[in-house]
Amino acid sequence: MLEIAGNGRTWLLSGPQSSYAVHLTGDDELLHLHWGPRIGLADAEALATRPLPDYWPFESPLDGREEYPAEGGPRFVRPALSLRTDERRGTEWSFDGDETEGDELRLRFRDAETVVTLHYRMRDDVVERWATLDNQGPAPLEVLRADSAVWTLPDRDGWRLSQLHGRWAAESRLTRSELTYGEQVIGSRRGHTGHQHLPWVALDTDATEERGEVYGCALGWSGSWRIAVAQLPDARVQITGGAGYDESGLLRLAAGESFTTPVFAGLWSDGGFGGASRAWHDYQRTYVVPQADRDRPVLFNSWEATEFDISEEQQRALARRAAAIGVELFVVDDGWFGARTSDRAGLGDWTPNPDRFPAGLKPLADDVHALGMQFGIWVEPEMVNADSDLYRAHPDWVQYQTGRKRTELRNQLVLNLAREDVQEYLWERLDALLNSAPIDYVKWDFNRCFTDAGWPGEPYPQRLWVDHVRALYALLDRLRAAHPGVAFESCSGGGGRIDLGIMSRTDQVWTSDNTDPLDRLAIQHGFSQIHPARVMAAWVTDSPNVQLNGRASSLRFRFVSSMAGVLGVGGDLTRWTEEELAEAADWVGLYKEIRPLVQHGDLYRLRAPQGGLSAVQYVRGDETVVLACLQAQRYGEPVPALRLRGLDPEASYKCHETGEVHRGAVLLHHGMRTGLRGDLDATVIRLRRV
Repeated sequence: MLEIAGNGRTWLLSGPQSSYAVHLTGDDELLHLHWGPRIGLADAEALATRPLPDYWPFESPLDGREEYPAEGGPRFVRPALSLRTDERRGTEWSFDGDETEGDELRLRFRDAETVVTLHYRMRDDVVERWATLDNQGPAPLEVLRADSAVWTLPDRDGWRLSQLHGRWAAESRLTRSELTYGEQVIGSRRGHTGHQHLPWVALDTDATEERGEVYGCALGWSGSWRIAVAQLPDARVQITGGAGYDESGLLRLAAGESFTTPVFAGLWSDGGFGGASRAWHDYQRTYVVPQADRDRPVLFNSWEATEFDISEEQQRALARRAAAIGVELFVVDDGWFGARTSDRAGLGDWTPNPDRFPAGLKPLADDVHALGMQFGIWVEPEMVNADSDLYRAHPDWVQYQTGRKRTELRNQLVLNLAREDVQEYLWERLDALLNSAPIDYVKWDFNRCFTDAGWPGEPYPQRLWVDHVRALYALLDRLRAAHPGVAFESCSGGGGRIDLGIMSRTDQVWTSDNTDPLDRLAIQHGFSQIHPARVMAAWVTDSPNVQLNGRASSLRFRFVSSMAGVLGVGGDLTRWTEEELAEAADWVGLYKEIRPLVQHGDLYRLRAPQGGLSAVQYVRGDETVVLACLQAQRYGEPVPALRLRGLDPEASYKCHETGEVHRGAVLLHHGMRTGLRGDLDATVIRLRRV
């Protein structure tokens, strides 16, 4: 809901539980008024009457209070907007009007022939914010920095910062620390979202998992990005974020051109970290993820079974075994195209290898469909090997610097997707590929970062950092429109491209290349702080885990760990025993029964994975399911009890595993957990209201 004060200079957006308010002063300074519990318009108008402090001459009264600080004028904080022309740098704007369209508020400001529009939209209790720059003058306008939004927190003592950090195979690890004076910056300067940080932060003072206020912000951008959390000299806290890592230049707007920043979404919750997570999950399932109401199928991926040594008949053998255990989607990973017998060749040549697939992919896809499964493939369209027909024909299509060695990582180079000819080539090849066979799913990978991000001959080469991402989005949008039945997964060597921007164009994401079930508990715990289980792909692979650490674990533990998201299988099924295949079929069948709860239910993190018992609970309607994993048991200590959440305290619930009926708050005790003991044990408990 949007309300506007009678003087037209105070705006209030409200959701079911929260409100957000801004006010325009008589000097056309846009000030932040409120973000937090729901208030009325009269409350916002009262807040607007408070005078600014008198800090001069060494501090600015605007700092920490301004809604979107631009470079220039009486302010010292990090600017959200930095513009430059041939004559001057900075912005001196005046208010140019407001307008509403549906549930969107637009506040428009003008500086000479530059128009800056700030956009606001409240979706449930998530505030979406972004900005648009329009160059309406005859001269070029250089955009050095254009953040999506600045978030201002209320005056509190003892702020604590939560973030998700990591690296390849160790993504999304949660850390919390005291916020100190100065600025803490996270981000990526690698050309993609990155394994090192997810573009999300949360701040609190005393929240627990289920109680207390939490402020969270998440950026929807799949290229280089930056989020800065600053505690200013007067202790006020602001969060600034947007595309691009520094102020070296985003892009140059010619006369008549415009730029729209990505969305930077904010959420206030008084339900602790768990309540904030559930609100984020609801928001993404409702407004972000395509067709999120549909169940994601159980998949099999051939990579760990075959790597590059694949053949059509070998894939058929795997498909038969996958179908027998209940798999619903069979995916041929790397190695099906071009001269791709290793990672040294073939990227860019998106036609089936004639020796391996003489008649193309259609015969295999038809056989997979005949087995009752969907058919999927792996691609990495933004990359090229030097040993490829594409590179030999177009060596200038990659990112490179004149006179410098072209750096190869994983034996590959990055295509300059900002070029229109590259965009058109990829569209033609991928569209033809999806038309050549009944393909239902595409795993879209991105296996190296930007290094030599040059564009010889381009007057403003640094624009490729932004235009690569915009072209990626446009290509995915075009492919989805032309092939509406095809689902897409975002992958970047695991979790290197996970953000609200890519998730608005893909159906699920590959959480990590690390498939060790114990390591995945912490990765999935961090991932769940912001993203829902509905998009979190998780595989059961072979034991010992030869791909990563050699750790051995039971099939039971591997399945329960992976059932916390979108279940997949990635082991070599031709080597599994009949007993293992039968057990796997049972677990797949159980997952299909609980899938509506896991993928669409409310998530409660009962115990974090910190060495002992960890457990997650999903609630949907009258049903709940708990996935419990015992990482280790020491000194003969009993397994701790679990008190379930999100249930009706006046109702009774029957346990599927034991037949016991429990009234009120359900406490899962040792007997209900079917004897969890030792190391790396796990179980599933289901309850239904009676």
